[in-house]
Amino acid sequence: MCLAIPVRVDELLEDGAAMADIGGVRKRIDVSLVDDLNVGDYVILHVGFALKKLDQAEAERTLAMFAEIQAAEEASREDADEIR
Repeated sequence: MCLAIPVRVDELLEDGAAMADIGGVRKRIDVSLVDDLNVGDYVILHVGFALKKLDQAEAERTLAMFAEIQAAEEASREDADEIR
């Protein structure tokens, strides 16, 4: 299963690329498919390509849900370790 994730654009580069914050890690992404992009905008990222702009509130809600899922997975792993 493939997953597209919201990321924040930190820096626009001259060659249709940008630097983005992906979970606290800066990565180079291709933004050539998205028009009128500015630093601070959120985009949906899939396999290194920005597909479209995303409203900041929607991006933050999605990222919060991902954080909740990660916390639940970590708690589940801890519970499993205690059972062993």
